[in-house]
Amino acid sequence: MSGASSARTPAQPALAVAAAAGVHRLALPTPFLVGRVNAYLIEDDPLTLVDTGPNSGTTLDELDTGLRALGHTIADLGLIVITHQHIDHLGLLEILVRRSGADVAALDRLAPYLRDFGASAGADDAYASAIMARHGVPADVITALNSVGASFRAYGSSAEVTRPLTDGGELELARRRLRVLHRPGHSPSDTVLWDQERGMMLAGDHLLAHISSNPLITRPLEGPDPGGRRPHALLDYIASMQATRELPLSLVLTGHGEPVTDHATLIDQRLHLHDRRAAKLLRMLDDGPLTAYEMALRVWSNVAVTQAYLTISEVLGHMDLLASRDQVAEVQDGGLIRFSAVAA
Repeated sequence: MSGASSARTPAQPALAVAAAAGVHRLALPTPFLVGRVNAYLIEDDPLTLVDTGPNSGTTLDELDTGLRALGHTIADLGLIVITHQHIDHLGLLEILVRRSGADVAALDRLAPYLRDFGASAGADDAYASAIMARHGVPADVITALNSVGASFRAYGSSAEVTRPLTDGGELELARRRLRVLHRPGHSPSDTVLWDQERGMMLAGDHLLAHISSNPLITRPLEGPDPGGRRPHALLDYIASMQATRELPLSLVLTGHGEPVTDHATLIDQRLHLHDRRAAKLLRMLDDGPLTAYEMALRVWSNVAVTQAYLTISEVLGHMDLLASRDQVAEVQDGGLIRFSAVAA
């Protein structure tokens, strides 16, 4: 589900460059396998926090400590920006707004989702359950994963977006202008902030140095397609990466782990990774059609059970990539969908 990258960059020099520009990383703890999540404090007017970490007392304490080390408090925050809809990036939003009175900025299409996070996350889980059932995940596995998903919702929070951001628009602070770019793929709401003057990007989980971001099959922000068509998250993500590759960037500040200083090389590696994964999955179909879950089990074994939605999202993304090249086709088998290789 991920690939190691040789495009890593030493963290400290890159973070020093960012700090000199008034952007400070706060690596906050999470209870999730992903480990720490990066929030960023922009020392500008208003004092701006990009992402918050999950709704956890430990995370809140470390955020408070990190802000104080920089000479600020939570009450000083004037603006909080959310890069995307995942709980490790927005969970403290409600608490921070209550303590600071800060405005909330997020992609305009994300605003209804954030208004009632619990209902939105519940709808996401129901959508995921239907996708899993259609692609061969057993009912007992779906039930178990739904229980885990429900327990995780407490790490999220709701808030009213008071400064909606538009794709291609600007977020203007006193001493910088950040171009807002919608980069869907990892999630439908992935948003990056491009400081063109400084050649710097705040990228959330759009690009990560140490692993490939997972393009999850996620309920569209506007609701499920009336025709029953599911999103093509990997194809969206590839298009997003290709667009980012063309930008003149010297520093990408990521949502997890180290910064990136050679984004073009990293993106080229990611694209090659997806081509290799697609070719591997295509070879599995030599002996006949398979469901996404059957393919996931062959690649990841028991991980395909404990992280079924993550792994079938990975498979479905690569089936979409192969279908776009006329190499695979969907086969209806009762209530299931299988994939078969298309003869050359």
